[in-house]
Amino acid sequence: MIFSGTSNPELSEEIANYLEMPLSKATINRFSDGEISVKIAESVRGKDVFIIQPTSAPANTNLMELLIMTDALKRSSAKSITAVVPYYGYARQDRKAAPRVPISAKLVANLMETAGITRMVTVDLHASQIQGFFDIPVDNLYGAILFMNYIKAKNFKNPIIASPDIGGVARARYFANKLGLDMVIVDKRREKANESEVMNIIGEVDGRDVILIDDMIDTAGTMVKAAAALKGLGATSVMACCTHPVLSGPAYDRIEEGDLDELVVANTIPMRQPSKKIKMLSTASMLGEVIRRVHNNESVNSLFETNS
Repeated sequence: MIFSGTSNPELSEEIANYLEMPLSKATINRFSDGEISVKIAESVRGKDVFIIQPTSAPANTNLMELLIMTDALKRSSAKSITAVVPYYGYARQDRKAAPRVPISAKLVANLMETAGITRMVTVDLHASQIQGFFDIPVDNLYGAILFMNYIKAKNFKNPIIASPDIGGVARARYFANKLGLDMVIVDKRREKANESEVMNIIGEVDGRDVILIDDMIDTAGTMVKAAAALKGLGATSVMACCTHPVLSGPAYDRIEEGDLDELVVANTIPMRQPSKKIKMLSTASMLGEVIRRVHNNESVNSLFETNS
């Protein structure tokens, strides 16, 4: 049985259509003070249940909704509860990078397990080691397979992959190896959260079609400044592929006005507004197939080996 939270109902409908089955019924309301009320409207006893709910903005509300739905399903005797969380919120706080700070990614994992989730499916965790914060199975799917064919179809004359920072080198190298392309790195210094300053480019981009790779794009400061730096060094075009379109604050204005030619994202998070520069690819068939395989106890990894 598949249930949808209110975070991304369009994606839930697409997944249900792929699986050729209806979304199961649940009523989700708010009390006048903002508290979340959930009622499961059909029997789930002995069923494998999947809840589709990215914990994107408003992150606190969507996370609590997921936890409360899980509790309702657990108390209704569901056999298993798999949280399909295309975007895992609070993932950026995954270590103690300074004294007296939390590890929020671990806290959220604890909350999800305590609520009764027995498995999690997500896409492109900000850091792969977050899987280790859970004591339940976690399927961290590779958003790369969504972008590969799109990049190939562009038929760039002289393409090259770029990492927007040092931390994303492994992700960019994976893309470069799969596509048989060279790679460059944008070296930047981040002065404070959500602000970045591009310093220099490691590698040659003159006359190249640059494809920036990242797991998410938030305020778009990094990507827009990277695009400007790359074009300043002679890049013919700059396209970015980012799985999660967080796109907060001034992101849309920066993308529209900046040097980035195209931004390709997945529909893990619904977009707040349309943009001519942003192309959205669907994760529905990938997530739907993973749900089917999990339910049938089939290999999930083989899906990516075949398509990569």
